Amino acid sequence: MECLEEKLKGLSIARRSRPEEPTYLLHVALQPTGLLAVACSNFTIHLHNKDTLSLMGEYLGHSGPLCGVTFAHSSPDLLYSGSADGTVRGWDIRRPGKEAVQMFKSDPSHSYCSFDLSCSDTLLCAGTEQINEEDSFLVFWDIRKPGGGLLGVYSESHSDDITQVCFHPQDKDRLASGSTDGLVNVFDLSRGAEEEALLATCNSDSSAGSVCWSGADYTQLLCLSHDEGLHLWDLGQLDTEEPLTIFSTSDARSLTPLADGGGVDYLVGGRWLEEAQKLLVVGGKNSGDLHLMECDNRGLRLLRSLEGGHTSTVRCFLWDAAGEALVTGGEDAQLLLWKPGGEELTTEKRESLKSQSALRLKSRPHKKHGYQREKKAT
Repeated sequence: MECLEEKLKGLSIARRSRPEEPTYLLHVALQPTGLLAVACSNFTIHLHNKDTLSLMGEYLGHSGPLCGVTFAHSSPDLLYSGSADGTVRGWDIRRPGKEAVQMFKSDPSHSYCSFDLSCSDTLLCAGTEQINEEDSFLVFWDIRKPGGGLLGVYSESHSDDITQVCFHPQDKDRLASGSTDGLVNVFDLSRGAEEEALLATCNSDSSAGSVCWSGADYTQLLCLSHDEGLHLWDLGQLDTEEPLTIFSTSDARSLTPLADGGGVDYLVGGRWLEEAQKLLVVGGKNSGDLHLMECDNRGLRLLRSLEGGHTSTVRCFLWDAAGEALVTGGEDAQLLLWKPGGEELTTEKRESLKSQSALRLKSRPHKKHGYQREKKAT
């Protein structure tokens, strides 16, 4: 099998989207049967063909910033989105442009800044922004139950905005959460009450931005902080005397010297690539250039640089293992498809597009209550 590094070396731009309206592309999710869902800064969700990037439809319904999109695993025609408007919504992608087919809410004071769906497609969890200067909540719903299916909340484990909730890819009861309080918590939801469910607390010593499961058995956790720190922990060591930390740095930007002698300006995110058994971390330059890196106990190693695509900060990416393709989206409103030997139909470089509303959204550091402050100012 061709190694990951060889696959990445062959990547070039195969397709480039042409949005009608400039907007930041914040999150992207892949439906294996052919669609990409993209969360945009103007509160809309776009559906694109994953091979051509053609726009297939959009959803309008949220009234606040989106905090993610994800497809159901066993019912890929269901798409879920979370928002600072206090709702998580389910959409039937066979009916683009229609109203949400499901809606999940909790307390009216809750504003969500993260959410995820369990691998069994039964449980939704959303993380709230901080409330009353000290409270933040993990909210749970059983999506099979009528009337919203609200199960309850965990309220003791975080004291600030919960920026990430991430279910284990194979264990429906295992959940990781990250917060601007610096803590990354791991829960076993089968144990019920919050105190019993909390298995481990890892300290990132900063504001935790993104968390993802990694490792051969998904026993490892990668945490990227808002100030570009990187931490890799091995939860398989919980019941041993061995340290949990595999690798840790408070600033990963200078760890991977680039051709110009400098380092990346920011980290986009990480993803465990099952087929290659590698942890991929993507970093970028403010100019739009991307740098694909492997992460392990030795730190970061540059695999490939991608230039000439984006013209501004990249916000999201995914790896399509079946298509051996990389999808990236960013603040220049562009959605790019990178494939081995890809040849773009046009060589015209897209100019940076930034709308006034998009410019109000800052990517780093995490901006608490950005939506509420923006509304009050208008």
